[in-house]
Amino acid sequence: MSLYTRLEQRLERNSDDAGPVRGSLSLLRIGMIWLAANLVVTTLLTGTLFVPGIDYGLAILLIIVGTLVGAVVLVTVGNIGTRTGLPTMALTRGPFGTRGSLLPVSANVVILMGWSWVQAMLAGIALDFLVASVTGFSNPVIWAVVCQTIVVILAIFGHEGIARIEPWLAGIMLAIMAFIFIAAFTTFTPAEFQAIPVDESIGYTPILVLDVVIATAISWTVLSADFNRFAKTSRAGIIGSGVGYSLSTIIAMSLGATAISYVVLSGGEAIPFDPVTIVEPFGWPLAVVIFTSVMATNTMVVYGMVTSVVNAVPGAKVKFLPTALILGLISIVGATFFGLLEQFTTFLVTIGALFAPVFAIMIVDYYLVKRGSYTREILNARGGRYWYRGGVNWLAVLAWVVGAVAVYLWTWVWPTPIGATIPGFVLTFVLYLLLSLRERAAHEAEPSEHLSREPVTTDA
Repeated sequence: MSLYTRLEQRLERNSDDAGPVRGSLSLLRIGMIWLAANLVVTTLLTGTLFVPGIDYGLAILLIIVGTLVGAVVLVTVGNIGTRTGLPTMALTRGPFGTRGSLLPVSANVVILMGWSWVQAMLAGIALDFLVASVTGFSNPVIWAVVCQTIVVILAIFGHEGIARIEPWLAGIMLAIMAFIFIAAFTTFTPAEFQAIPVDESIGYTPILVLDVVIATAISWTVLSADFNRFAKTSRAGIIGSGVGYSLSTIIAMSLGATAISYVVLSGGEAIPFDPVTIVEPFGWPLAVVIFTSVMATNTMVVYGMVTSVVNAVPGAKVKFLPTALILGLISIVGATFFGLLEQFTTFLVTIGALFAPVFAIMIVDYYLVKRGSYTREILNARGGRYWYRGGVNWLAVLAWVVGAVAVYLWTWVWPTPIGATIPGFVLTFVLYLLLSLRERAAHEAEPSEHLSREPVTTDA
């Protein structure tokens, strides 16, 4: 039996192909997976966008508030995965219909591919800095390809491989990050950080900062059910992902804001979203954090792309391993397109515009319209209550379009005093609920067989 065949059979036995899965991971293991996930270079570099656009103390406060707000959406969607055993994009069949769900699935795969490219590029730049400082050889494109190749190999081993490696990577990153924080605050006092003059010409306002932080949580919610479906219980999934995600985001973004502030206080040029700018003053420790974070996070991103495709069409029997190899190859090739780094903020806002409304619809549909349960018909390839009209729930599509357009307009055309993500989410939430009142009443009157993991696990 070939290595390929043995690996494919192992992945099938451990539920990395389509269908509901049985959760087995503890609260601590889920927490460590999410802790490692967002201790990532993109989150860290996002923190470098805020200072000196706003003052240091306010930036830290907004990072904390925005993270906690966004985490509510993340854990709420993730809990649907824990209760049903299905990944995030498979769950979109509930509100959007069997065929309609292909719209958010397609958008999700494209966006996750973009994430994987950006992170591989940043890892390549950090690794190139290390190699060049020792050998003089410099080629960030080559190192980006090397980093992404390692990521694809890790992702091929599925959720079990991720669960094993993430806690170790999280421990390494936290230790080095603690060293960097200590170095920063023993060189300059907190008062000196706070006294950095605000440069309004940068264009970041407190509201825009809050919106970007919330959009970061939205971008991670596309993977929330993918991993929380492996939690033993709802309690393990909710607390583990909530605490793990919140801590990692606050630590990583705060480190970015601190590092760029350190550069300013040292008299350097504060170039936002540039890994070399913050690596130079701290040297190899921060470069190691960036490299390690990409190994941890991009593995989850590639895995999320694969599960989205595998679960896109019920009954299609798309295999995990060949899908991972194909998407992995595309992600490796795309890691050479370094021009994407200049569009990161636009990319992040686009994610918020596309997916904040999707998650509002998913939450309304599962918890309010379907009253906390989906039937086994969600696994049907055709027909059943999730077929709607021709496989599409046009009411959900309408609510999504309205919400996405509103977020775009409130971001770029008519900025609101509270940003765009929150009002866009609320607008879509209310609109879809109103459009679905008739279905909600019909669902209450019809007894049905609820979908649950086998065997069913419940909290004590």
